[in-house]
Amino acid sequence: MKDFSLQSSVAAAARHESAAARMPAAAHAPAVACAYDAVHAPNASAAPAGTHASGASGSAPAAQPSVLVVEDDAAISDVTCSFLAQEGYACTPAFSGTEARLLLDAHRFDLVICDLMLPGLPGEDVVALVRAQGGTPVIVTSAKGAVSDKVALLRTGADDYLVKPFDLDELLARIEVQLRRVCDVRPAAGDAADAATDAARASGPAAAPHAERTLRFRAWAANEDTRTFAVNGVLIRLTRTEFDLVCALMRRPRKVFTKRELFAAAWHEEPVVEEKTVNTHIGNIRAKLKGTNTEGYIETVWGIGFKLAE
Repeated sequence: MKDFSLQSSVAAAARHESAAARMPAAAHAPAVACAYDAVHAPNASAAPAGTHASGASGSAPAAQPSVLVVEDDAAISDVTCSFLAQEGYACTPAFSGTEARLLLDAHRFDLVICDLMLPGLPGEDVVALVRAQGGTPVIVTSAKGAVSDKVALLRTGADDYLVKPFDLDELLARIEVQLRRVCDVRPAAGDAADAATDAARASGPAAAPHAERTLRFRAWAANEDTRTFAVNGVLIRLTRTEFDLVCALMRRPRKVFTKRELFAAAWHEEPVVEEKTVNTHIGNIRAKLKGTNTEGYIETVWGIGFKLAE
């Protein structure tokens, strides 16, 4: 067990290498095609210069998933980065919210781990900033364990919430879940080849338009290719998790989903967090649908879960 009490953090930090320069090698370096596949692929052990990384050979470096670790406690930051480096991740530490904002403005990351009680910009604002920039997964780590704190951060845009002290193996599992979700919505190698063929055909005079995958339910339309959701033609901005939950419901509008089934559909994994997380995200979706007169489309089936209203 790798528990994150302060004493064990300091002891673990003493056993690992100290942090080197923290800036990634190149500004706006693109994220790897699939971060989860990159870290689990053979020989995927090299990282950009200046980050925490596992030892690399003299061969050409392979892309590693990039993780921004926003933590003001140097011991916790170092042991987190060192542990993840050993697991194949390239970590960039930030010791304040302000430093995190500068790094986020200059670089792209595959995932962000963020503490809440930070000097400078608060962690809540860092989470909101990441979410405003796009769909990068955010895992919040904090000593605040109240349900109200978890709910507030999930509504702000966090994808997961881990209460300190936590186990490093659990953190790793949650990172893998988030990166797998990102991979699941990106085209696979075979799809890329098909896309290249389609592009070649599209250059010809008789090119046919690409048929986009769109789910429809009453006034709702969810485009699975562009990952956009609209009500009566008006776009509604959903987070990645919210979009996946809506699509799961729309694919089988007559089905009564248990919370575990919805979790598996949105996270592509057996539940590793409280089922209350599903309630929170459904509540967020309903809140965003107020004003469209469609928030009632999602019905609560007491004692079971949720379904779409016919």
